[in-house]
Amino acid sequence: MKTALENYHDRMRRALDHIDRHLDDTLDLDVVSAVAAFSKFHFHRQFSATFGLSVHRYVQLARMKRASYALAYRETLNVTEIALDAGYGAPDAFARAFRQRFDQSPSAFRKSPEWEAWLAAFGPLDNARKRLMTREFTMQDVTIRDVAPTPVAYMEHRGDPATIGATIQRFIAWRKASGLTPGNSATFNIFHSDPATTAPEQYRMDLCVGTDQQVQPLGEMVEAGEIPGGRCAVIRITGNADDLAPAALYLYRDWLPASGEEARDFPIYCQRLTLFPDVPEHEAVTDLFLPLQ
Repeated sequence: MKTALENYHDRMRRALDHIDRHLDDTLDLDVVSAVAAFSKFHFHRQFSATFGLSVHRYVQLARMKRASYALAYRETLNVTEIALDAGYGAPDAFARAFRQRFDQSPSAFRKSPEWEAWLAAFGPLDNARKRLMTREFTMQDVTIRDVAPTPVAYMEHRGDPATIGATIQRFIAWRKASGLTPGNSATFNIFHSDPATTAPEQYRMDLCVGTDQQVQPLGEMVEAGEIPGGRCAVIRITGNADDLAPAALYLYRDWLPASGEEARDFPIYCQRLTLFPDVPEHEAVTDLFLPLQ
């Protein structure tokens, strides 16, 4: 039987989940408090005490995150479309709010984002989600698959993880120029380093696209490689997958010792099956692979 505290947290999680799933809808205090079945006269204080943000501020940040992703990674959308999608009635109002948040105009951010300022701006949103929304994994969440070898083209990111957004932008531009879009080719990330134990300047992650075509660098440092086939332990993450550390930690700390398996000499990697902002963040799907002997 659930304790009163567990029930309370469940209702708060329900409110946050509703917001994340309905960013295009009305999300005022009346609506969100009703979802959580709390009195609207007290809910704003309850929400702020639990998540460190007001309902209004949380909604603003969630919509602004979606807008910033669209600006940085989806050049086919113009600023007016993105402004309306973020809940602003006019591009000027969106531009003022965006500049206040990131100290850049939307057009300047699209051209050359200041990623450190971007990360700092969304720190409160990430912290709010982590307070009650961090997923706990079990042995039943892990499957073992026989994976076929996958030829890839890859671009290496070397350096501070905070600046990886710039590498992603270049990789997306190269994929588009090469005709290797997410619609016709698989997306992988190979994690050569653990950011928790690696100096920022030594951090390495490879951005990969599945292809057996001859690699054309087109002015970028792109090379051909392969994700080897073999047995892998796999966890599927549905929703926000900016931080895969909890899933990786579970695999290494809990699942691997209890499974009797041995890890193979290839880094942990993931496949991005559906990508935010192409789909709403709660619908993004990522598979995390731990290669096994």
